[in-house]
Amino acid sequence: MAATALYVFQKGFNYSQDGAGNRLVYHLRGCNLRCPWCSNPEGMDFARPGDAAVTTEDLVARALRSKPMFFDGGGVTFTGGEATCQFEGLKEALTALKEAGLNTCLETNGTSPRLPELFPLVDELIMDFKHYDSEKHRAVIGTGNEVIAANLKEAFARHPDLLVRTPLIGGFNAAEEDNARFIRFYRTQPTQHARFELLLYHEFGRDKWAQCGKVYTVRNAFVQEDVRKRYEAAMRDAGLTVVRT
Repeated sequence: MAATALYVFQKGFNYSQDGAGNRLVYHLRGCNLRCPWCSNPEGMDFARPGDAAVTTEDLVARALRSKPMFFDGGGVTFTGGEATCQFEGLKEALTALKEAGLNTCLETNGTSPRLPELFPLVDELIMDFKHYDSEKHRAVIGTGNEVIAANLKEAFARHPDLLVRTPLIGGFNAAEEDNARFIRFYRTQPTQHARFELLLYHEFGRDKWAQCGKVYTVRNAFVQEDVRKRYEAAMRDAGLTVVRT
C-alpha cells in the first residue's frame, strides 16, 4: 500500500452530523474558499513544512481498529478545510478504505473539477451549495460557482446518496427570493437520491478567527428559526426531501 501523507488539523469521533452513524472524522488542512463565516478558520491555511501528517497506511489501520465504534452505519468521513485540496492523498485513502470494506463519507465545497472521480469511492456525499448566483458567490466567497454547480448536477445524476447543505446567511442567501431561486434550480435536476439541509448561521468560529490572527467581518447575519421552517416547507412542497442532521 502506498503511504501518501495527508495533513490533518483535527480528528475525532462525531455522531450523525458528518455522515450516517458514529464516524471517525478527519479534518484535512487547506481550503480554496474564504467564507467569512467559516467555523474552522484554523483549517484554511495549507500545510507548511513541519506540520503533522498521517499516512494512508496509518489512517486505514486506525479505522480498522475503530470498526467496533462505527455503529448505526458509521465509518470514516473526510472534511476540512476542503478535503479535495489534498486530492491525490484523499483519493488514495478513500480507495484503501473501500478496499477494507469500510463506509466512507466526504464533505466538500464542490470546487474540485475532479470531484466526480471520487463518486465511486464515497458512500455518502455531502456537498455545500451556498449560492445559486455565481457573481454573488464570487463577491463574498472569492470564486464563482460554475464548477460547483456542474459537480452538483453530476452528483444529482450519478451519486446514490447525496446530502446538499446550504448555510443560511443573512444578507447573502437568506431572503425569500433566494429560497425560491434555490428551489427553481433543484427542480431542474433529478433529485430522487438527494436530501437537503438548511443550516442556520452561527458564530461558533468567531473566537478562533482572532486566535488565528484573522479578522471576522460578518455582521447581522442571524436567521430566525421560523424563517428556516418556512423555507423547509416550501422545499417539501416542491417535492424535495428535507432533513436535519
